[in-house]
This record gives sequence, C-alpha cells and structure tokens, in this order.
Amino acid sequence: MAGLFSGALILFLCRVLMSPPAVIGIGAVTFYLIVIASVIYFVHMVFKYGRDEFFSLTRRPIRFNRKERKIHAIRRRRFFCKPSQGDATWEIPWNEHAIFCIHRGVAHCRHVYHIRYYEVDDHGNVTRAFAIGKKWAEDESLEDLLSQWNYWCWYMNHGPAELPKPLLFFKEKENSLESFLFCMYGFGMRASADYRISMMPFILLMTGLRLMALWTCREPIWPEAVAQISIIEPDDPFDQPSGDTPVGWAETALALERNEYPNGDKREMKNWNGKKDPVANARLWAQDIPPRLH
Repeated sequence: MAGLFSGALILFLCRVLMSPPAVIGIGAVTFYLIVIASVIYFVHMVFKYGRDEFFSLTRRPIRFNRKERKIHAIRRRRFFCKPSQGDATWEIPWNEHAIFCIHRGVAHCRHVYHIRYYEVDDHGNVTRAFAIGKKWAEDESLEDLLSQWNYWCWYMNHGPAELPKPLLFFKEKENSLESFLFCMYGFGMRASADYRISMMPFILLMTGLRLMALWTCREPIWPEAVAQISIIEPDDPFDQPSGDTPVGWAETALALERNEYPNGDKREMKNWNGKKDPVANARLWAQDIPPRLH
C-alpha cells in the first residue's frame, strides 16, 4: 500500500516538473499539495501505529527463568544483527525490588487491565515498562487476571508440579481460522450470537488486517545466551503442550465440549491472608483498594 502511494506521488511530481508553468493552474497545484500531505500523513500513521505490527514479529514471547530468578522478554525485531544476538530482549529480575502493577486503561469505553512491569531509576522515574500476559476487559475479569498473576508467582516460587493446565495454549503459527477466532473472541468471550453476527464486518476487517500483519512478520529469535538456558530436556514431565493437549482456539473449544480438557481448573493459594472470596478480592483492586495481606 505504501509502495502504491509512493509511486503515485512520484508520477505526480514528475508531471508537475515536466509541465510548463503556464499549464499548471492553481487547482492542480492545490490538488498535488493535498496528495503530498495525504501521503505524508499516511506514512506517519503507518509508522506510529503499525511499526510493531507490520514487518515486525509474529509474537513477542516472554520466558520465566525460575533457576536464575529472571524474566526474559523479546521487545522488538532487529533487522541487522549477528546470528547470536537475536532480537532486542529485555532481562528483568524477579525479586522483592521488581515492581509489577495492575495497569488500568480504557478501550472502547470500558476498562481494560493487564499486568505491567515498571523499571525505575534512582530518582523514582520510570525508565521503561512493558505488559506481561493478555489484556482483560471489564472489572469482572479482574478475578481471572489475579489468577494469572498468582499462576506466575507460584511457578517462579514453587515450580510447576502443582499447577493446573492453563485455559488455552495459543498456536505459535496461526492459520486463517485461528486469526478469525482470535479477533472474534476479542469482541467478547461471552458475547451472544446476535452480537457477534452484528459485529461480523468489523471482525472480518480485523481478521484481514491481522493476517496481513502476520504475513509481513517473521518468527522471533532469542539471543543465543537465552536460548541455551531455555533448552527443554527430552524427558521433562512438565513440557506442555504435548500429547493430547489441545492447541489453539478451535481444538480447545472442541476438547471442552467433549469434556477432554479442564475448564477453569484452579488451585487455592496456600497461606493466603486476603479475602477468601475471589470475586470480593478482585473488587478491591477495581476500587483501587489493595487487599490487606497482614
């Protein structure tokens, strides 16, 4: 698309430069200026909102390194780098000094939440930040967000032995069906059939844009140092997804209908001092009242 606009702009400029001054009227000059301004605006918008979507990475993975108490996160594609350098990767500590918060924003006139890591300097100024995990919409989803956070904490502090299987394993290589389901569920996990039908033009538009973005992107590349410490042993009993574990929206939905995959399997947190009711506990966070732990 940008190439077409650039080609049209070059043709217009050539015509203007090759035309005698008397032939070029005020209307033509105005038209050419509008076209040039439109192209500049289009390129600006593409760079501002699409630089991390098109010609970027198909996903930005995060790895929890329990042995070294660190989190590794790929943040941006490197176009020119050494084979061992990989993509731009952040390394953050998992300790009592790390700052993780529930970030609340607004999208489509409703609250959305996600877990965000903040790194601050000696003066308390935020130097960089990034989100971990998915976004959760509406205050009612805070219970699931807190469950997700507790899941990570339990893994980093105690290991994977007692953790239930997650609700869903995304496919690392999406096909058209997975992209469609991803966009459809993005309009509401519990939306009615009538609502989804009414929103189908927008769902199909988002699916098309998502497929275009995926086609222009490549798989992420971990730095060699991170890849070496992330090698999974062949006999690792906690290597997932494997065996009959479904992967992706379609396979998981069918497995749930056949009762072949746990639906919302959860565990209780040991030595929990907050409110026992998970819904009541989540409402405290929605009201900006962190629960008392002591």
